[in-house]
Amino acid sequence: MVMSNTALQGSQQTVLVVDDDEFSREVLRKKLNFWGVTDIHMAHDGCDGLAVLNAMTRAPDFLICDIFMPDMDGVEFIGELAKREFKGALILVTGVNRDMLEVAESMATMKGLRVLGTFIKPLHYEPLGQVLGFSTASEQKHDPK
Repeated sequence: MVMSNTALQGSQQTVLVVDDDEFSREVLRKKLNFWGVTDIHMAHDGCDGLAVLNAMTRAPDFLICDIFMPDMDGVEFIGELAKREFKGALILVTGVNRDMLEVAESMATMKGLRVLGTFIKPLHYEPLGQVLGFSTASEQKHDPK
């Protein structure tokens, strides 16, 4: 397999996925791997996400966060990221409620966080590559969904 330039870019990135659904985390891992991202960290809720962040040697370049999770949900987690002055980029996802996604995006932006995009699950290959900056609309990539 020949790696494209976008895959090489992805191989230099670190991503943290915070989602309570194990299947969703694994699907995102597969899609990130498609774009060449191999340094992927996983957390099952906001509390676990904070623990993973604390254990990382450097903050992730990108953080993909579900909004609805038990214990510490995405909105609370965003508040904690703001307190820590997280400098990476956020991608917010939900399988449920677009309105809450918009509220979370507004809150994150008002708290000084950089939100690259908001998505209703499932997040497909091409939109993920575009928001991460690994793909452009002019690239003709197959989206295996």
